Amino acid sequence: MKIYAGSANLSLAEAVTDAMGETLSEREIFVFPDGERRVRVVGPVVDEETVIIQPTSPPVDRHYLELLFLADGLKRSGARSVTAVVPYLGYQRQDHVFRDGEAVSLDVVVRAMESAGIDRFIVFDLHSVKIAEVFQRPVRELSALAEFAKLIKDRGWDNDEAVLVSPDMGGIRRIKELSEMLDNMPYVTVVKDRDLSTGNVEAVSFDGEIKKRAIMVDDMISSGKTMVEAARLLRQNGAEEVIAMATHAIFSKEAPELLENSLISQVIVTDTVYVPKEKLFQKLGIVSVSGVIAKALKV
Repeated sequence: MKIYAGSANLSLAEAVTDAMGETLSEREIFVFPDGERRVRVVGPVVDEETVIIQPTSPPVDRHYLELLFLADGLKRSGARSVTAVVPYLGYQRQDHVFRDGEAVSLDVVVRAMESAGIDRFIVFDLHSVKIAEVFQRPVRELSALAEFAKLIKDRGWDNDEAVLVSPDMGGIRRIKELSEMLDNMPYVTVVKDRDLSTGNVEAVSFDGEIKKRAIMVDDMISSGKTMVEAARLLRQNGAEEVIAMATHAIFSKEAPELLENSLISQVIVTDTVYVPKEKLFQKLGIVSVSGVIAKALKV
């Protein structure tokens, strides 16, 4: 097996290969003055099983193109198979038509990846259960929930004083799974109203009983506004501490500053998305999923 990485998250790719006792294979990514990229895989790959590790996180389009070019280069060079490990799948929130005239962007990029020669996919904590149905090639969805459950247990946050919180109705399946891992820890659901034309959250409420420690769990944090507003409501309704957990740290625009200055005491994410130095903040903790990916690749 030969493992390659795009430029989106080299630290994760290196952690995966370290966990497997492997090293990253050589590739070249050259950027021309006009911004075009030239990608080349170095060394023979004829009849080899190959892997590309590349989350399609912001800048999404650039990282998708690198993934496509790497896959095409491997297939043109005679690779027997190409497995794409895409820890964060860009455009996954555009998986169907919300308004007349809109493209189904996820369908477009999935078809492009399959056309480039990718034979199977490994992804993490998709936004919706229906997203896997878009793929025509095998796709395996991994999850960070077990890592979050272990962390919750290690910190002694028990059922008597803690409650799990789903920031939206779409996260009920996720929160139920985590609850089962934690001996049926109680959970509540936040109900939010989003403007489809702008993406802004206009109103937030919740149902269920709030306890001393509220642990919000989601698949991603983008702007952070939903988490911040939910934390405010949770504190107003009896929570003494609010922790936010999410697999994908998208952290768009002012999200790090917003989260740092919020009523959330800790923000815990994974390394499916690389968090640059300028987006790190004091409340942030990062859990690695490299071991989970390494185990999946060995199967």
